[in-house]
Amino acid sequence: SYKSVQLDCGYRLDLVVEDSVLVELKSVDKLLPLHEAQLLTYLRLTDLPVGLLINFNVLMLKQGVKRIAHTLNPDAVRSRTSGNPTSHPL
Repeated sequence: SYKSVQLDCGYRLDLVVEDSVLVELKSVDKLLPLHEAQLLTYLRLTDLPVGLLINFNVLMLKQGVKRIAHTLNPDAVRSRTSGNPTSHPL
């Protein structure tokens, strides 16, 4: 649930690394603004600071990687720095 709204299984995270980086995997002809918006939504829902959008449908993998960051909720920052593990709603 998020802000008193029960979410169905429409939101699924691909990978979360070290409770700080969300990785969204794609295999598409071209990364679109829609893919960036999806990753940003996941970052906001999970209060994770950084996400990587990785498209495997490229000649060189480095061409298919995009880093996206967003400002964290201050409460989420406190819980991360205190060493308490957090659980993600997704």
